[in-house]
Amino acid sequence: MIRYDRLWSTMEAKGLTQYRLIKQHNFSAGQIGRLKKNMHVSTHTLDTLCSILDCSISDIVEYSPEALSGRSRGISLNKNPYRFLSRRRRP
Repeated sequence: MIRYDRLWSTMEAKGLTQYRLIKQHNFSAGQIGRLKKNMHVSTHTLDTLCSILDCSISDIVEYSPEALSGRSRGISLNKNPYRFLSRRRRP
């Protein structure tokens, strides 16, 4: 599992708040929410953070295999992660 716990300590060390990240650097509040939940973000987002914070990727990202908590470590190519988007809602 990719974790972004290091991001918050790096931001604190550099004196950057989430508010300043949004207002001064036009960073998306949605992306901050995704980072807080350790969800997937693009490499562009990570590159932007490294540029803003003047740091390396290891200062904001950590990989921890033990944090998978029972999930399969393999990638299933048969399952569509977007399958719920194709369902039509009926009134």
